Amino acid sequence: MKLQSKKIKALVILLVLLIAAAVVIGSAMTIVPAGHTGVVVTLGKVSDQVLNEGLHFKLPFAQQVVVMNNKIQKTEINSNSVSRDLQTVSSGVAINYHVTQSASAQIYKTIGEQYADTVLQPAIQEAVKAVTAQYTAEELITKRSAVGDEISETLSKKVSEYGIVIDKFNIVNFDFSEEFNAAIEQKQVAEQNKLRAETEKEQQIIEAEAEAEKKVIAAQAEADAIRQKAEAEAEANRKLNESLSQNVLQYQQIEKWDGQYPNVVSSDSSILVGVPSDTESADNNSADSTSNTNTDEN
Repeated sequence: MKLQSKKIKALVILLVLLIAAAVVIGSAMTIVPAGHTGVVVTLGKVSDQVLNEGLHFKLPFAQQVVVMNNKIQKTEINSNSVSRDLQTVSSGVAINYHVTQSASAQIYKTIGEQYADTVLQPAIQEAVKAVTAQYTAEELITKRSAVGDEISETLSKKVSEYGIVIDKFNIVNFDFSEEFNAAIEQKQVAEQNKLRAETEKEQQIIEAEAEAEKKVIAAQAEADAIRQKAEAEAEANRKLNESLSQNVLQYQQIEKWDGQYPNVVSSDSSILVGVPSDTESADNNSADSTSNTNTDEN
């Protein structure tokens, strides 16, 4: 019995020693996950040297390793500010950022693990208000990209001293008062109406010019047709004149003669004009004979 009791006691002591050894060994090792750094704290004192990702050994129970996230993180925030023309602006922004490995120990030592709430968000609010005040409400809309770049640059300068890097800055939205939104809408409607009127006017001018050009083309075509017709007629007359001879003219006149002599004879014409017909000649000869007989009798 005594021997068996001693064996049980020895096994218990061995088991306790093994458990204690496992706890000591486990306390002497730490693993830093990917995308993180380990800040070593020895009895409450923060070491300036950080541990990279992987397995590391430390003093059991005397040291602890605080894991700091160095991956890209995202935060969103709403900000109220005033534009240069004193319009109230509600801005929604989204920021991607990360903490550098070299600054992890300093951030933990001076700020703590809640650095996003302590440093980043107040800096975002200040940067948005500072840049927004330099633009009018209308410029905030039309120059949105430039405004975002300027806010990002201003914010980067404010947080870079803490080891925080701004990877990307986005303006999610700008919102203004109802009165300003109504004014913007009225302005857009007026510009659209003006553009429509200018477009219609230009269209009318184009149509009028096209109609005038069409009339000019038609007039030119008509003039060309008249000219070509006149030239054709002149050419036909010329050829006709060249083809007519004196004999042809006399033949045509004879063909058209109705058998009556004209009363006038032209000296420069080959056609007898005014020559009496055979009956008239016979009557005249008879009258002349009678007149001569009477004369002789007397």
